[in-house]
Amino acid sequence: MAAAVAAPPVPASEAGKLAEALLIVLRDVSATEDFSCAPGPLRDDCVRLARKFSLLSHLLEEIRDFTSRGQDGSSPASSSRAVSPVSCLVDLLLALDVAKSFIMRGRSAGLELAGKNIAVQFQYVTWQLEKVLVALPFDYFGISDEVQEEVELVCAQLRRATEKCGTPNLKLFSEIYHILSRTHSKEFKRLSSSMSGRFLIQSSSHGNRDFHDLVLLVSEVNGNFKCDAQNPMDVTATGPSDPCKVLKSDTIAVPEDFRCPISLELMRDPVIVSTGQTYERSSIQKWIDCGNGTCPKTQQKLQNLTLTPNYALRSLIMQWCEDHKVEQLCRTMSGGLRKSFGVFHEDGGNRFTIDALVHKLSSRCNEERNSAAAEIRSLAKRNAENRILIAKAGAIPTLVDLLSEGDLKIQEHAVTSILNLSIHDDNKVLIVLAGAIDGMIQVLRSGSMEARENAAATIFSLSLVDENKITIGSTPGAIEALVKLLDSGSSRGKKDAATALFNLCIYRGNKTHAIRAGVLIPLLKLLKDSSRDCMVDEALTILSVLVSHQEGKAAIVRANTIPILIDLLRIGQPRSKENAAAILLAICKKDAKNLAYIGRLGAIIPLTELANSGTDRAKRKSSSLLEHLRKLHDL
Repeated sequence: MAAAVAAPPVPASEAGKLAEALLIVLRDVSATEDFSCAPGPLRDDCVRLARKFSLLSHLLEEIRDFTSRGQDGSSPASSSRAVSPVSCLVDLLLALDVAKSFIMRGRSAGLELAGKNIAVQFQYVTWQLEKVLVALPFDYFGISDEVQEEVELVCAQLRRATEKCGTPNLKLFSEIYHILSRTHSKEFKRLSSSMSGRFLIQSSSHGNRDFHDLVLLVSEVNGNFKCDAQNPMDVTATGPSDPCKVLKSDTIAVPEDFRCPISLELMRDPVIVSTGQTYERSSIQKWIDCGNGTCPKTQQKLQNLTLTPNYALRSLIMQWCEDHKVEQLCRTMSGGLRKSFGVFHEDGGNRFTIDALVHKLSSRCNEERNSAAAEIRSLAKRNAENRILIAKAGAIPTLVDLLSEGDLKIQEHAVTSILNLSIHDDNKVLIVLAGAIDGMIQVLRSGSMEARENAAATIFSLSLVDENKITIGSTPGAIEALVKLLDSGSSRGKKDAATALFNLCIYRGNKTHAIRAGVLIPLLKLLKDSSRDCMVDEALTILSVLVSHQEGKAAIVRANTIPILIDLLRIGQPRSKENAAAILLAICKKDAKNLAYIGRLGAIIPLTELANSGTDRAKRKSSSLLEHLRKLHDL
């Protein structure tokens, strides 16, 4: 293995200027709220994209803090990528600036954009933003685990948004990216030595103001896009990345029944809607995502948005492709699974690859089981389609059996595979029915720390289904195992356990289980923790759920929590003060004894300060509590 290559030093002034410029773009977009001028689909795209900007605020703040500390540019030993941090920041600035250009034009001139291939523009924006975020050297900039998880969430959302618009035309996008980055790099080199970050942003925005025209120009030169004049939102990629391009010519007559009524192209993944009509999945999904609730062909209202695979028609289409010797060009029809930008597609009902992996899970050879579980873990992580296919292949019961595996690595792969599969809602019920909860408890008790972390995350994911909250809470040892992880797990393990416990305790019956399992002991430890990775907010959030139950309220008071909450009113962060005030109010409502107690502890002064300068919710809670104290005093 090659030795790690240290990243070159980041000149503080250059990196600092970039960091400030990134934050300026973020603030500009965050201040953009009115998209009333934009047509419906464009408005929705702009709003979702603007929300993703806000999720990146913590990342940009940590990058700014890193550069402001005047780091010497040395790279951590763990870094294994030869990257230029300045180059990555420049690329991120370009991506944010292009996204900002799309959002701002959607706000101010949405109707003008409506006829200019906005679907392609939006797909490019999401593709480029994910591309640069994935390439960021998080270890170099000292980005915290929590913020890295936020960025991973944004990347997953961007990836889904890109895929919703169809398969990305990577050749076209790469050409656009090359042109934009070359221009942007020249502008940055020219301005960075003398101009402020604010001017840099204005200049780069100016350079990208005709971004939509650039998309049109490059696409017209390449001849890679077809735009329906009657439906400007309908843009179909037909470049080299489209395996069925040859079928668009007149040399082969495609049967009408094999064509999607929306795109008029040969269907690769035909699905049936509630009216009985069949469409290409990506086309009808795009139609639904644009806010349409009717069947495009019959104009009938869709009773539900379920898309049912039409396996019979898919098989006929596959046979037709083979008969006309186009199976090489339409590999998604030719059996097996094809990887396309991280997506694995089901082909002709044959799932040889996944079936083989599932079969290996039952092998007597540890190495084969480990390899198969690791591959399924990877496939299930990538996208929703893989999760569906793996579940259909019968992997879930076998993976559940592996939770009791003596080999800790196999167990770790199994629990993480189940976690990834549980992201798909339909799989949540299947996993619980397969008896996974008992297996997760065993992992929580004796697995590796990573396996325990992922077991807690899986329980949280499964508990998003209300029925599962009851099942998990009533399974002996489940809540106790989570409480133990909350008390003695790793930093991430504690966070996963806290999230799972919070969600489980939304169900009233589980609040009693949690109290009796001793959850208050680790929660009080967390409230007193002053370390960098403290979880005060997480602990307060769980307490706010428990205090709504009479037994929970009594237990919280007996545990002498009130003085700790009052201390948080004085010295806590804004959100901590807000939650502390809310919990104290719940404790003292209709309880003169507790109310008098907080008065004796000197709660009036911090509550008054909070009522004047806290968050809106904090002001409401503290004012209400002060009013109760005033009435008690008047008595």
